[in-house]
Amino acid sequence: MTNYSEALAELKAIIQKYDNIVFFGGAGVSTESGIPDFRSVDGLYHQQYDYPPETILSHTFYSRKPVEFYRFYRNKMLFPDAKPNAAHLKLAELEADGKLKAVITQNIDGLHQAAGSRNVLELHGSVLRSYCEECGQFHDVQYIMNTTGVPKCEKCGGSVKPDVVLYEEGLNSRTMTDAMRYIHDAKVLIIGGTSLAVYPAAGLIDYFNGDKLVVINKAPTPRDSFADLLIQAPIGEVFASL
Repeated sequence: MTNYSEALAELKAIIQKYDNIVFFGGAGVSTESGIPDFRSVDGLYHQQYDYPPETILSHTFYSRKPVEFYRFYRNKMLFPDAKPNAAHLKLAELEADGKLKAVITQNIDGLHQAAGSRNVLELHGSVLRSYCEECGQFHDVQYIMNTTGVPKCEKCGGSVKPDVVLYEEGLNSRTMTDAMRYIHDAKVLIIGGTSLAVYPAAGLIDYFNGDKLVVINKAPTPRDSFADLLIQAPIGEVFASL
């Protein structure tokens, strides 16, 4: 079995050789920035609340109990002080160097953009944006944080909804199509910080037909046996060593 230092050397060699790399990431990319993973031992699923997080973060719950939804959303989903970590920063650097073509993320925290990444495909939206369900006016995260109850549009008074994909809602078809294309065309796909348990996002990996599949994650994933390079370690720690 390849040891850690050998794996890092192999990853460096892959990045040096190729200039059509795509990154597919999940919650593990942001845990090192202090944003909890839903499914980890210390994540939201293990915290006590009136309802399970996946119930609260559903379209049905948002529609029926918007006040309770927003109480949870403001307390548990917004991390305005979170900063990009080594993984976010390295990915932005690789893009600037012409190596990385796209970041495809399941995260909704905006940290890839904060680090300087420009081509970021947000499969599940972003907490940094909300929109009025009546007139479509967009509002930033500070607007949500500075209101109580269900935020109302300052333009028309309509209800404001986070621009995130809730349970029971479909993913944006344009974003999915773009993600499929980038993954299909990539020579190297780096999967990082994700258990690949959330569908349909995880199914995008099936479109990869390139040269090197790299999986970097602390816990096992369903794609480990298919990886050309497997590194079971925190993604930020790995990228900090590159």
